[in-house]
Amino acid sequence: MTRSLDLGSGPHPKNHFSADELFGLDIEDHPAPNIRKADLAVDALPFEDGYFDYVTAFDVIEHVPRIVYTPRRRNSFIALMDEIHRVLKPDGLFYSQTPAYPHAEAFQDPTHVNIITENTFPFYFDDKYRWAANYGFRGAFRIESQEWRGFHLLTTLRKVPAPA
Repeated sequence: MTRSLDLGSGPHPKNHFSADELFGLDIEDHPAPNIRKADLAVDALPFEDGYFDYVTAFDVIEHVPRIVYTPRRRNSFIALMDEIHRVLKPDGLFYSQTPAYPHAEAFQDPTHVNIITENTFPFYFDDKYRWAANYGFRGAFRIESQEWRGFHLLTTLRKVPAPA
């Protein structure tokens, strides 16, 4: 049995990987029992370690601030990537679809506070460079694929063990 978590799902989580069980996570309350509430800028993902085969984020990570300062300084986007790594099973997949630089759509929405480029995942969260480790990132991902579809950058990352 496979499980998938859709971040920022609203009332209707997407099942990109056709998982057997589908969960959603949203900043708003929704009555469905498979949708939990959390603020990705400040909250941990409310699931146990290694619970999901897949995690997806459709047009949501651009809304997660890179840094928040209350109640203390927190690198929110890096913490979210750590949380995604934590809740994925070994070899689990994370799929992101986000408007990205250099396209105007990455900037025009005033709630887009986390601008992603085609170098963000390969240099900061991969298993080769892991530059985000300088800011507290503990995980590692292998880049399975990355492509442009219009102004969206589509990226699939595979959870791999973090270097010791």
